[in-house]
Amino acid sequence: MRRRFLIPRAAKDCAGVGLLLLGLATMVGCQGFSSSKAVSGTGVAQGALAANPTSLSFGTVEVGNNQQLTETVTNTGGSAVTISQVGISGAGFTLGGISAPVTLAAGQSLALSVTFTPQGASAASGSVTITSNGSNPSVSITASGTGTTATALLTATPATLGIGSVFVGSTGTSSGSLNASGANVTITAANTNNSRFTISGLSLPAVIPAGQSAPFTVSFSPQVTGPDSATLTFTSDAQPSPTTEATTGTGAAAPTHTVNLSWSASTSPNISGYNIYRAVYMTSCGSYSKINGSTLDTVTTYSDPSVTDGTNYCYATTAVNSTNEESGYSNIVSDVQIPAP
Repeated sequence: MRRRFLIPRAAKDCAGVGLLLLGLATMVGCQGFSSSKAVSGTGVAQGALAANPTSLSFGTVEVGNNQQLTETVTNTGGSAVTISQVGISGAGFTLGGISAPVTLAAGQSLALSVTFTPQGASAASGSVTITSNGSNPSVSITASGTGTTATALLTATPATLGIGSVFVGSTGTSSGSLNASGANVTITAANTNNSRFTISGLSLPAVIPAGQSAPFTVSFSPQVTGPDSATLTFTSDAQPSPTTEATTGTGAAAPTHTVNLSWSASTSPNISGYNIYRAVYMTSCGSYSKINGSTLDTVTTYSDPSVTDGTNYCYATTAVNSTNEESGYSNIVSDVQIPAP
C-alpha cells in the first residue's frame, strides 16, 4: 500500500515553500527570507582582580624602624582566578602574607602585607605586581615612603632645681633627672659654674636609651648666708648640646650649740682646780682630749661651745691639787647629742 506525503504550501499570496528546521524556523516567501528566530544561552563573566587600596603610602618612618600596611585583593568576577605570581620592587619594601600560586573563587578576597624599612633619610618608592589569569592579568599597586633620621633630644627636669635653705657649714641635696627622646643619648660631661654646687649620681659617659631617664643629685654647701644659684651643664651627643638647668639654694646661719657642764667639788684637800676632758661618742666613748687648755677651771662648771652639729660626745673631769697631782676621771657623761643642722 502506498503512502502519500503532503508538503504544506506557503501562504496563498506567496509562491515559496515553507521549510521546517530543528531550532530554526525560516519562511521562504515571495521576497526571500522573511523572518528567523535563533535560540541562544546565557554566558558567565570572567574573573577579575581588584586591589584595595590602589596605593600604599607609608609617610615618614625613622631609619632603623619599619612600618607595615595591609593590602586586600578581591576577585570581583564571576569565575575563579588563579594568581600565578606576586612580586615587589623598590629599595626598603618587602612583601608578606601571600604565596603564589593561589586561587580565588568568585567574590573571595585575600590580604597581603607590605613593610617599609627605610634604607636612608630620603624618599623611596616601589610597587607590588600581581599576575593572574583574570581578565586583567596584571594588577599594580604603588608604594611610597620617606626615611628620616631621628634627632636625639635631652631635657632636664625640673626646669629649676631648688635645694632650699641649708645651714652654712653643712650640705643640702636635691635630685633631678635627664630625659632622652628621639634616639639614645650619651652624656659625656656634667659641670656647674659655681663650686658651692656639685653634681653626682652620673657615671660618665652615661647612655640614656630613647624614652628613658637617668637621675642625678645636686649638693649645695653654702659658705655664707643668703641666696645662691648655679647653672648645671650637661654635654652630650643630643641636638642642641649642651643641656642646661638652673639650681638655687639659700645659705642660713648655723645654730650655735653649747654644752654646759657642772659637777660636785672634790672633798680632797688642797684642790687647785679641775681639768675637763671630751671624747667623740660612736657606740662607746673614744679617746679623750683636754678642752680647758693649760688653765685649770677653778669652779665646778664649764661651757663647751666648740661642738659640731650632729656629733655625740662624752665628758669627764679630774681634780688637780696644789702639787699638780691629778685624780682619775670623775663619773663620765656619755652620748651627749648635738642636734644636726
